[in-house]
Amino acid sequence: MTDTTQHDETGADAAPQAAAANHSFTVTGNAAKRIRALVEAEAEPGLMLRVAVEGGGCSGFRYTFDFERQVNADDRVFERDGARVVVDEVSLELLDGSQLEFVEALIGSYFEVQNPNASSSCGCGASFAI
Repeated sequence: MTDTTQHDETGADAAPQAAAANHSFTVTGNAAKRIRALVEAEAEPGLMLRVAVEGGGCSGFRYTFDFERQVNADDRVFERDGARVVVDEVSLELLDGSQLEFVEALIGSYFEVQNPNASSSCGCGASFAI
């Protein structure tokens, strides 16, 4: 079990690996470490990583990763080791039970969503089908 904590839009702590509307999302230690490093490089301590799902890609849905400065009313914030990840409620339905990992490999370094709901994904892992 990780020490990922979810916050509601008011910033109040919820139980570890808590879920919005019974949906869970986990941030690994490697992902938290990389997010902290990226935020530090940007010199904006309030930045968060937004993970979202959009229609498109070669498999039907695709993951997007962006920096975010604010939390919207339909967002959930997951925090681990000082790194904050924002996920909107619609994306969270498709990401239920997923884990955000940071992978370092010969082909490069990248964030990877390990999504148990995906029935298939493209070769690069950036898009998936349910």
